[in-house]
Amino acid sequence: MSKPGISVDIPAFGRLEIWTLLSDYTGSLSCGGKLAPGVEERLLRLSELIDIHVLTSDTFNTAQRELARLPLYINVLAGENHDVQKAAYMRSHFVPNRVAALGNGANDRLLLRAVKEGAGLAIAVDNGEGCSLEAMLNAHLLISSAAAALDLLLDPNRLKATLRC
Repeated sequence: MSKPGISVDIPAFGRLEIWTLLSDYTGSLSCGGKLAPGVEERLLRLSELIDIHVLTSDTFNTAQRELARLPLYINVLAGENHDVQKAAYMRSHFVPNRVAALGNGANDRLLLRAVKEGAGLAIAVDNGEGCSLEAMLNAHLLISSAAAALDLLLDPNRLKATLRC
């Protein structure tokens, strides 16, 4: 990996070495199809540290336009079973313990579960459109906005304060 990554030691949780962010778009990075305030700037800063991949059902058909200026990969999912597609994408491209995943919907639950069970970091996000119970139950933590979720990665001591035992 050519980027420095994100490292943090969390007492009684373990060491996290994050190289990739896998994020949902609709409801996780956006609200009503529009990128949430402050997210673009944070994604730009984060892209200097880790690779960013967005996996989305793109309910509002706005992800490509809203994310066009950012150095990240966008995968708009087709067909059905987006929950299965997201988890399969992660498993086929990445090592789960090097991944941080963001999601809010039921279609993010399997991705969050795979990352959590694989010793990565799974974050459920309520960015104004709610967060499914399935997403919450498969995450390490729930946070109230995309900007705050990205801040956890940009300042890993915030993760330490939340996840330590």
